[in-house]
Amino acid sequence: MSENDLKNLTPEAGEEAAVRSAKGDFSKGRVSFLILKLGLPIMLAEMVVVLYNIVDRAYIGHMGDTSTFAITGLGVCFPLITFISAFANLCSTGGTTLATIARGEKNDDKAERMMSTSFTLLLLIGAFLTVILFAIAPWILELLGGDEFSLPYAVGYFRIYVIGTIPVLISLGMNPFINAQGFPKVGMLTVILGAVLNIALDPLFIFALDMGIRGAALATVISQSASALWVVLFLRSKRPPLRLRHLQIDHSQLGGLLKLGATGFTFRMTTSFTQAIVNIMLKAWGGTLSTLYVGAMSLNNSIREVMSLPNSGVTAAGQNVMSYNYGAKKDKRVSECIRFIFLSGLAVNFILWILMLFIPRPIINIFTDDPELIDLTIHCARIYFGAFPFMALQMSGQTTFVALNYPKHALFFSMLRKILLVTPLTLLLPNIGLGVDGVFWAEFISQLTGATICFTTMNLLIWRKLKKGSGSLKEETTSR
Repeated sequence: MSENDLKNLTPEAGEEAAVRSAKGDFSKGRVSFLILKLGLPIMLAEMVVVLYNIVDRAYIGHMGDTSTFAITGLGVCFPLITFISAFANLCSTGGTTLATIARGEKNDDKAERMMSTSFTLLLLIGAFLTVILFAIAPWILELLGGDEFSLPYAVGYFRIYVIGTIPVLISLGMNPFINAQGFPKVGMLTVILGAVLNIALDPLFIFALDMGIRGAALATVISQSASALWVVLFLRSKRPPLRLRHLQIDHSQLGGLLKLGATGFTFRMTTSFTQAIVNIMLKAWGGTLSTLYVGAMSLNNSIREVMSLPNSGVTAAGQNVMSYNYGAKKDKRVSECIRFIFLSGLAVNFILWILMLFIPRPIINIFTDDPELIDLTIHCARIYFGAFPFMALQMSGQTTFVALNYPKHALFFSMLRKILLVTPLTLLLPNIGLGVDGVFWAEFISQLTGATICFTTMNLLIWRKLKKGSGSLKEETTSR
């Protein structure tokens, strides 16, 4: 809501609207405090998500004699699950960033139309994906690495999971709009609601009703549906400054949403593509142990979700604070955001890296009790996580490009590590003497190289100018 709109309201309504409009004003207060205040609930929410994913996979990994095949089947599904979440990123990355910049410009009407456009797109995309992916599930899952042992579990899980595509997209794609408006605790409750429900339903469906891996999928669908309902009800209430009033697509903003949203979308899509290539190569080079190698990669991906939590929570909050101050032309505060995201991420990632290198067994034991799978996962993890501290450089650089509306750079660095580095290396390294270990070395090399290039470019292009304090970066960007 603009200042002129506020003036035209009655005194009581104007006061209420002013309070709502002031919510989520990140142009005042200490930057590090704002990021932590906003980021800790986001981090806790993501921690809960990872917790219920861990519980999910721990239940599946302890199903008895079939647990290893079930874990591998879940790993075969990962590329498609990531593929679905990419469309949530398409709308949330572009939508929340541009809506937050508009709020920094004091144009709440524009921001609200952006949010409605994102929601409408998610509904349309979700309906399309549900039909297509359900139909092609057996064929595509076999292509992604499913064999005679793991494929039945993969199909059983995914065909139930894909029925919940629309609520998954709404929950993942619209909850960032709650956080971006200064309601991180509400956003955290969105996730806690789904997580608690999922944890409660897992043992009921998997064991009590003897549904196995299909029960885990059904529990996920129900819990995501509850989270999606919570999100919609809150965004339609009178509490947030931006309200979800109706379905619409604002064509004047659609191009900007898709252009910037392509960053988050490409990041997830390239992750999905890379996961698919990895599974195919593990199946081709793993020989008689191919099922175990796919299972080991599945476990490493699960552990990585846990290790990425601190970084992702801080960068999500930092992106909102950066975008708002960018819209308000407060370059010094933008620079402070970048510094805090980078240094805090580097410190935390270094500690987690040390833990994973020297005491990985207790962590892996959470997911499986198969001693052969545990030993193989430890061996692979020490390669896979070898350059993990460098991901702080990738996250701070990528977040800055998105937050400050540099869509071309954000898109390029989304593609660089996964498409231009990981994929070619995954295909190359096994063929030049590294064998199946080459698949894991590809991740190490890409983290080291891609993160360094991304951060260096961001520093030269943006951060140095911000630290010099010469003029407004937003005006310079607009004139490009």
